[in-house]
Amino acid sequence: MTKVQMLDKLVCNNNGYLVVADGIDLGISKSYVLEYAHKNTMEKVARGIYITKDTWCDDMYVIHLNNKGIIFSHESALAMYGMIENEPTSINITVNRSYNASHLRKKGCKVYTVSPELYNLGVAETETLYGNKVPAYDMERTLCDIIKHKNDIEIQNYRSAVREYMRSKQKNLLNLMRYAKALGVEKRVRTYTEVML
Repeated sequence: MTKVQMLDKLVCNNNGYLVVADGIDLGISKSYVLEYAHKNTMEKVARGIYITKDTWCDDMYVIHLNNKGIIFSHESALAMYGMIENEPTSINITVNRSYNASHLRKKGCKVYTVSPELYNLGVAETETLYGNKVPAYDMERTLCDIIKHKNDIEIQNYRSAVREYMRSKQKNLLNLMRYAKALGVEKRVRTYTEVML
């Protein structure tokens, strides 16, 4: 397989995205990958990330490609699950307490930090609104997070999320209560479930 074929396959498998580091991992020089992007009139959307001219830029996916230590959460996760009507005003992510997220805050992301033992609780692979796969908290963890941070969430989104979760056929109340206990919101979550069920 030629270098061009390898890069073509990489772009195809990545929904029109070319990550320079992925090309380098295949044994192709950085200069060759950049030349490939230029010859194919790809647009640079972030440092080391290019997209084809017929690809819509997916901000969440670009952030994920450049920051492997993040998990989409709160209102961003709610939007991916179709649990809210209004798009979040900013991208919401959660990071491990030791992760330096100052560059993400500068980009306008709302960043939440958690302890290492809670970081991976409820992580799932989810699709963005553009169909790209990213790590996000599952519905139960997301519901616990928005209950915990109720004052940070738009009230309309908050109400919609609780209502949509309780209506969902995919809800897992055992996981919900397990997460609620671990996150210190068991009493509040129990109140919601008793009222809504």
